[in-house]
Amino acid sequence: MAHAAQVQRMSRLMIKTLRDDPADAETASHKLLVRAGYVRRSSAGIWTWLPLGKKVLENVSRIVREEMDAIGGQEVLLPALLPKEPYEASGRWEEYGDLLFRLKDRKGADYLLGPTHEEIFTLTVKDQCTSYKDLPVILYQIQTKYRDEARPRSGVLRGREFQMKDSYSFDTTDEGLEQSYALHRAAYQKIFQRLGLDYRIVSAVSGAMGGSASEEFLAPAAAGEDTFVDCPKCDYAANTEAVTVRVEPADGSAHGPVEELDTPDTPTIETLAEHLGVPASATLKNLLVKVDGEIVAVGVPGNREVDLGKLGEHLAPATVELVTAEDFVGRPELVRGYVGPQGLAGKAFRYIADPRIAPGTSWITGANKEGKHAKNVVAGRDFEVDDHLDVVVVEPGDPCPECGTGLKIDRAIEIGHIFQLGRKYADAFELDVLGQNGKPSRVTMGSYGIGVSRAVAALAEQTHDESGLCWPREVAPADVHVVAAGKAKQTELALEVGEQLGAAGLRVLVDDRAGVSPGVKFTDAELLGVPTIVVAGRRAAEGVVEVKDRRTGEREELTVEEAVARLGA
Repeated sequence: MAHAAQVQRMSRLMIKTLRDDPADAETASHKLLVRAGYVRRSSAGIWTWLPLGKKVLENVSRIVREEMDAIGGQEVLLPALLPKEPYEASGRWEEYGDLLFRLKDRKGADYLLGPTHEEIFTLTVKDQCTSYKDLPVILYQIQTKYRDEARPRSGVLRGREFQMKDSYSFDTTDEGLEQSYALHRAAYQKIFQRLGLDYRIVSAVSGAMGGSASEEFLAPAAAGEDTFVDCPKCDYAANTEAVTVRVEPADGSAHGPVEELDTPDTPTIETLAEHLGVPASATLKNLLVKVDGEIVAVGVPGNREVDLGKLGEHLAPATVELVTAEDFVGRPELVRGYVGPQGLAGKAFRYIADPRIAPGTSWITGANKEGKHAKNVVAGRDFEVDDHLDVVVVEPGDPCPECGTGLKIDRAIEIGHIFQLGRKYADAFELDVLGQNGKPSRVTMGSYGIGVSRAVAALAEQTHDESGLCWPREVAPADVHVVAAGKAKQTELALEVGEQLGAAGLRVLVDDRAGVSPGVKFTDAELLGVPTIVVAGRRAAEGVVEVKDRRTGEREELTVEEAVARLGA
């Protein structure tokens, strides 16, 4: 679908560009979107989209709509103000915690501002679809979402109010869900290719969304808040929270019996390793946490750190927090700084361990006595692990779980996420349809999100240069930026060129501002980032203009007729 042709004169456009970066801006997208007059801060994490910014936002939305419609998606618009009850039924009223905007109406009834809409879409389909003949169906919306971020930052990258496309598939079989998931995955690839984004598809965890199969679409960028691993040899890629490790069981028969060691004043791995003259990797670190108030020990090699985010994802929706000094009171079996799993795992606490703590591996760990450690403590012989979970912080060089090559770690912006939800929400709301056999059949769901406003910021991060924004043509606020370099003759020619380009079907921005120097106009043209710049300058009287490619900087002088013919082709 082509853009509607139009000519916008900057003398009539509400725009105010800035020469200097905003004082609070740290990322390129934040700096440039504000300086170029695309957005303005309304309050912390809340942004106003100004005319040019709104055009870019709508162009992203248009591409998303076209590709969603192409896979049979049907667009709806659900309310942003939602009742408490559906989210209470799914458990997410509590699970979302402080991220949820909660409010009461004048009668005291509880409401929330929607962060995602699984519950409401489920209830909508429950109301509208009663038979297997009504399915499969894909519904989507482009809607304002709300999350009460503790530290909104990076401009529109991480706001408290944002634009998002969320879609949901409803199928009667798991095979149908897999097909709907595949349709969305392919559609997302087309969307991000059309947007001009460099992206990676990585394995992910589902988190508060629930479900099983989950993949993220990440746009590599220095400003990204997500980290992902990439294998330089094979095609493995994953969010760092979803990285797995494969460890083969070791032969524990060669290890001697447990031996207690006198290790005074060694409550940390560093002091223990130095005292014994061993590498930290030979020791077993046991981190105590509380999971919904219950003490749980997490074992990892001493040279690694526990990723609390990973741990929280594995144990969701339970709440995970570190123990405090008060938690040791009345628990003499827990000796602070000297805890070991032998004799306590499965009794004093549930024991979770990284897969590297494999059966047969031998460790130096706490002896559960002040100033004492134990060596030759063998997993599977001297203690049992209740659950093996990938919970360590991933480091560069960790082996790829597919081929063993050392992994690279990069930063990225999450621009899309797709989930096979399964029947979590269908179960919560008893979403059944009448099956072919005449009996109720439970529906299975998928959930698929794209950050529309975030995609604008991601594009700015990936495509800008030292002079400003460099929009891909499909999302740019105009196809051509015509600059009148000063005098009346140049302005007259610029307006004429603009009209001819508009008549040729192009979207045109004409800088016809009076009293603005050519230097400022040229600077603004670079800053705004429209793909093609046409300058009516020194050879205007000859009917010759300069055509410049914003990204490459290539310039060429053409007659007006030649320029219109080439750009309008």
